[in-house]
Amino acid sequence: MKKSSLDDLSARVAKARKEMVPEEKRRLNESHAYGMAMRLVAELLSGLIVGLMIGWFLDKGLGTKPWLLIIFIFLGLAAGIVNVMRAAKQIEAAEMRKREQADKAEGNEG
Repeated sequence: MKKSSLDDLSARVAKARKEMVPEEKRRLNESHAYGMAMRLVAELLSGLIVGLMIGWFLDKGLGTKPWLLIIFIFLGLAAGIVNVMRAAKQIEAAEMRKREQADKAEGNEG
């Protein structure tokens, strides 16, 4: 009977520890999420801006206004979307590794 009481107590303590996330760590997670969002926006905008600039300069030099500008805007947008997808996969993989390490560390404690 004592063994089950200790197991029950251990489970409740472990649950309480998981629920108690310090405010500082919560703020860190929020700033991390903001940083990730800013990175994704920057990836998308940089592709679009580079495409716009290349198209504008080629149109100006070749006298094909506005066709190359339009084509390169779409190419830049496509490149930006590809970069966003790549960055999102990298972020997801890093978060997955973090979760796996946390689960492994939690398993070693218990």
